[in-house]
Amino acid sequence: MKWIKRIWWALIILGFMVTGGVWATWEPDKQLGELVARWAPEPSTFIEIDGMQVHVRDTGPRNDPTPIVLIHGLASSLHTWSGWQTELQKTRRVISFDLPGFGLTGPSPQSDYRIDAYTRFVLRLLDTLGVQHVILVGNALGGEIAWQTAVLAPERVRKLVLVSSDGYPQSALSMPLGFQFAAAKGWRWIAERILPRAIVASSVRSVYGDPSKVTNDIIDRYYDMNLRVGNRKALFLRMDQAQFGYSANLIRRIPMPTLVLWGDKDQMNPPEHGKLFCRDIQNCKLVEFPALGHIPQEEDPVATLNAARAFLKP
Repeated sequence: MKWIKRIWWALIILGFMVTGGVWATWEPDKQLGELVARWAPEPSTFIEIDGMQVHVRDTGPRNDPTPIVLIHGLASSLHTWSGWQTELQKTRRVISFDLPGFGLTGPSPQSDYRIDAYTRFVLRLLDTLGVQHVILVGNALGGEIAWQTAVLAPERVRKLVLVSSDGYPQSALSMPLGFQFAAAKGWRWIAERILPRAIVASSVRSVYGDPSKVTNDIIDRYYDMNLRVGNRKALFLRMDQAQFGYSANLIRRIPMPTLVLWGDKDQMNPPEHGKLFCRDIQNCKLVEFPALGHIPQEEDPVATLNAARAFLKP
């Protein structure tokens, strides 16, 4: 009977350890008002679409006939494009925004985070802003939203830029630790209430080619955006609804000129996927960056934008 007592004591101790760990990393949601002052200064605005107050930055000359629209990736925000937008807005109209479920926009009232819902959302956003024709630029999840929008409404998309884009089947093991945690359904009740900053930091560093470039301010941004009320649950729902590679057969239907940018140190979407895009898209150019990771536009906005400038010209 002694071994039974030992097991019970071991379980009790383990229970205390888990409880202590949850208590130590328990983080309440942050309301939008707490985050706006730091993360939504001018030129940020909020536009009502589908029952959401969508965080938008719409800058540059309004007479630009083909604005550049920048779409961020999973668990990110419009801030990932700050370097590009700051430069491009000097001569071009540039529109960036937080997708439903992420950033300051927050969760969708319909809890629908499928790609089809996102493409419809993008078109409604363009209609709300009175924009008819655009250049779509997307990173990772944003890349798939961009190319699927181009397939759905090719008459509205003049050019396409895909940055380490989703589209082909992915390995779950390639995802950062934070995303793997989000995908584990057995931990959901706990995961919706805790957010260890160390996991956020580890996840962000894993998507940079050079983790030493990840500053405390960058970690703060990702940490705060994920604490925005409703975003943690939205991330879990997006992971549940994701069908990586399900629509890869549609990539061949992309008719417009396409530029593909890829970091050779991308551990989420392997560099081979960049070559697949340019195999399947008829009018396509691939540019690779040996030292960059999964979000190259954020890690090195100067080098990546330099590679895109000629392509982005009207």
